[in-house]
Amino acid sequence: MVFLATSAALTMTGLAPTLAANTKLSLGMAVEPTGMDPTVAAPVAIGQVTWQNVFEGLVAIDRNGKVVPQLAKSWVISPDGLTYTFTLQEGVKFHDGEAFDSSVAKFSLDRARGTDSTNPQKRFFAAIDHIDTPDKNTLVLTLKQPTGSLIYWLGWPASVMVAPKTAAENRTTPIGTGPFKFVSWAKGDRVELAANPDYWNKAVKLGLDKVTFRFIADPQAEAAALKSGDLDAFPEFAAPELMESFKGNDKLTTVIGNTELKVVAGMNSARKPFSDKRVRQALMMAVDRKTLVDGAWSGYGTAIGSHYTPNDPGYIDTTGVLAYNPAKAKALLAQAGYPNGFSFTIKTPQMAYAPRSAEIMQAMFAEIGVTMTIQPTEFPAKWVSDVFKATDYDMTIVAHAEPMDIDIYARDPYYFNYKNPAFNEIMSQIQATTDVAAQNKLYGDAQKILAEDVPALPLFVMPKLGVWNKKLKGLWVDEAIPSNVLTEVHWEE
Repeated sequence: MVFLATSAALTMTGLAPTLAANTKLSLGMAVEPTGMDPTVAAPVAIGQVTWQNVFEGLVAIDRNGKVVPQLAKSWVISPDGLTYTFTLQEGVKFHDGEAFDSSVAKFSLDRARGTDSTNPQKRFFAAIDHIDTPDKNTLVLTLKQPTGSLIYWLGWPASVMVAPKTAAENRTTPIGTGPFKFVSWAKGDRVELAANPDYWNKAVKLGLDKVTFRFIADPQAEAAALKSGDLDAFPEFAAPELMESFKGNDKLTTVIGNTELKVVAGMNSARKPFSDKRVRQALMMAVDRKTLVDGAWSGYGTAIGSHYTPNDPGYIDTTGVLAYNPAKAKALLAQAGYPNGFSFTIKTPQMAYAPRSAEIMQAMFAEIGVTMTIQPTEFPAKWVSDVFKATDYDMTIVAHAEPMDIDIYARDPYYFNYKNPAFNEIMSQIQATTDVAAQNKLYGDAQKILAEDVPALPLFVMPKLGVWNKKLKGLWVDEAIPSNVLTEVHWEE
């Protein structure tokens, strides 16, 4: 009787118990990661699950693309650019209780740059000559030559810190220092994470206790799961033609943001006729980029003339360098010795943008007498083995997700088989200086070279098309780096 009376009194005074806040999230992804460790394999989906959630780095890249302290609370760079001294956070532990200190940081970087390393960005660490650990909270990197992008690179998924005892198992059971702990992975279906109650950064107040990443490749199924409430969010919705179907939905909101996803049609410059710059230029001038964006991505996207996005420092608009001009394209082909055109095959991964773009390009190339056969190629395994590693292809099309990755055209080997000493020298000059204005001018020069030389056909930058519950807050609208950072995500009461 006392309990009932107390409950009634609470109700009458407006103090009735409220429903518990929602602390669970079900988030959709179109591509399932091949593993959980971003330091050993390249697929972007790995970092989209674990970067900043399970794993952390010495520094991080925030939602605005700015480098911010993380496991290193501060750092000093010597005037000659050769010595980086990091002061590390104290009291940090991995999810299994192993301590993080300078010896662990040294292990992580030595593992990333070692002879047997499979790190997808091993080049990031190539300039490191040696690493010292004067004490457990101090890490010193001594470089062979100045590397202006090093601090930025240390914020990438490939640069996260891993523990000596558990690093070998991170592919399937990741253990990091982050705000969320790995719970389970049901391959083909989902990955589950749970909030880390012992997270070192007490300034972070998590709004989620449990997060489920659901892997759904079919756009119609993605849309249905969102509309039914089976999914709370799909931060990278890959079916632009379905975006209108969410308009007027009282529970869901649609968001259009910026990304670094540069859709390019790469050519194998080691094969004829793509070894002839005139042929590459002709193919570029055969492509009406506006029509392609309208047809392949429902008008969502920004045409580009080089391997660079309008978000990037030093961006210049080069879409007019080889603008749409079929008549001039045919004349160039004739000059190159192909007055009647030629035939080739494009290997297209199964992501929606690739076959759609290829079909439109196929019709445009036909207008200048070029026949392109489309060969669907499973991604990532088949595409990585045949195109990326073996360079057994004529043309391919893929969205390059890495921010500021214009330097891929200077990498040797790389799947374009493109070699240009003048371009390589510009990339070297960028790393030799920390002067932002000087770097930006050099990036402009690099864009001009690629726009003229076209080792790949730059098509468009994909926008970030997000669909999520209106009460869900804190997801990144713009994508400075491919990710699903959960630290600030919460439900509005």
